[in-house]
Amino acid sequence: MAAGEAPDLFYGMGGGSFMQPYIKSGNVLEISSYLTDDIKERMGPGMAEAINMDGKIYTLPVYTHIANLYVNTELFEQAGAKIPTTYKELLDAVTKLKAAGITPAVIGEKDRWPGMYWYDIIAMRQAGNVAVMEAFKDPSKWDSPDFVAAATKMQQLAQAGAFNSSMFSMSYDEMLGAFNAGNGAMMFQANWVNAGIEDPSSAVKGKVKVIPFPVFEDGKGTNTEIFGGAVDGFYINQNTKHPKEAVEFLMYLSEQLGTQGFLAGAGLPSWKTDALDTSSLSSLDLSAADIMKTATSFIAWWDNILPAESAEAHKNLIAQLLAGDVTPEEFCKQMAQLKPTELSL
Repeated sequence: MAAGEAPDLFYGMGGGSFMQPYIKSGNVLEISSYLTDDIKERMGPGMAEAINMDGKIYTLPVYTHIANLYVNTELFEQAGAKIPTTYKELLDAVTKLKAAGITPAVIGEKDRWPGMYWYDIIAMRQAGNVAVMEAFKDPSKWDSPDFVAAATKMQQLAQAGAFNSSMFSMSYDEMLGAFNAGNGAMMFQANWVNAGIEDPSSAVKGKVKVIPFPVFEDGKGTNTEIFGGAVDGFYINQNTKHPKEAVEFLMYLSEQLGTQGFLAGAGLPSWKTDALDTSSLSSLDLSAADIMKTATSFIAWWDNILPAESAEAHKNLIAQLLAGDVTPEEFCKQMAQLKPTELSL
């Protein structure tokens, strides 16, 4: 780009903090004026809002990945535990699973971000998506009762033995291997794990359900507030000599990749799928797609939203919270020291 040699279309990872510098420096074509009502209507629920940045649009959605709770129904049945829909039910399930000698949930915290997923969804359920987005822009709000309550729940789960004792030495890949071998009753992850769970070599094939993360009795969040979203897509070079044609191709490429990729198991569709034959898809893919259809709002992965230095600090703080090295109050006071995000949310 700096040399003026970029192609007309290029792939941009992450949407948020990854693409912001290119947009701010004027390297990306704004495409709002080219988008018709027809193209917007063909997008899935919430997608038009998800790609809007202060009233401007620079990309179109392709795939969507969202995080939900994966539960091994066989292990739940062995323990006589109920699949949880509330925080109290989650704690009850942890107690029963442990009593049956079953690891309630697996986390590959050696890589830090799997633990981040747990805290982030807990914070979203406790405080609600609006409060989370406000805190991204004004970090002082991380030090507030709702986020202290979220950190307390995270630590309470750890102290109750909800997670594998090996979590700090277990990587993300090892976590997937453990869950797919039937060595954990729950895993909170995004739908990119579906293929591994449904692989013929998986010991849990056909035994796993994917459900929305439980809501909290005292929380402000709902199970239609989704963790994840359409964060990757293609962008157009500001200096293209053919903006109209480039936008037309962007529309075609994005919709085709989104819909045909969904049928290939590559990701959830950011586009409407009413006319598609989805009979070959796994129950996990279909269930995740149904969950996404209920969405009232999306928040993408927090380490894509927070400035890079703050994202690393956030993940490290969560590891300390899991280890019991900081109190929930100390955690939130340090969270309040993070840098604000400059993203349009």
